[in-house]
Amino acid sequence: MATLRVHNIAISLDGYIAGPNQGPDNPIGEGGMRLHDWVWATRYAQQMNGEHGGDTGVDNDFMAAGDAGIGATIMGRNMFGPIRGPWADHEWRGWWGDNPPYQHDTFVMTHHPRPSLPMEGGTTFHFVNETPEEVLRRALEAADGQDVRLAGGSSAVRQFLRAGLVDKMHLAVVPILLGAGERLYDDLGTLPGYEISSVVRSPAVTHVTFTRSA
Repeated sequence: MATLRVHNIAISLDGYIAGPNQGPDNPIGEGGMRLHDWVWATRYAQQMNGEHGGDTGVDNDFMAAGDAGIGATIMGRNMFGPIRGPWADHEWRGWWGDNPPYQHDTFVMTHHPRPSLPMEGGTTFHFVNETPEEVLRRALEAADGQDVRLAGGSSAVRQFLRAGLVDKMHLAVVPILLGAGERLYDDLGTLPGYEISSVVRSPAVTHVTFTRSA
């Protein structure tokens, strides 16, 4: 049965997955790029960028697992770009250039829909103003039997967690403090309905996986 998975969400010790003041020059907020140092060091990430080298091992394995068996992606509007409120135009096409890494249908949750945006490489962004349940239904249909990835940001992940729709969530806990920004754990309490299924440490981060309780 197809599932909804969260993978490779880098989170600070104080629970932030992005720093404050996100914008074109700070896509992950001030100081947020430090959360992803472990990502850029992996062989998998470097190969995705057309480079050679990078580390193998635990972090690399988690990076690769995040893409395995995924047929569609869901993300929040803040992950798609820095623009807030109504779209002044449709010039913004995401952070990733003309060929985003998703290569399948990607659903962007927003209160301000716009026409679907086909990109090179098979990615099509669909801008949807619907409940998490309906967005997931559409994504599962597009995934055609494969799993769906919930990519972020914090608000989108919280919505699906509160609805009990996430089957598996992997966080990479980075040993830094951000102090402000986009915090994942707000309004979640003790994550009722979820339990920690594994904790794996690397020299850079601690990988914590939550699964939905039976």
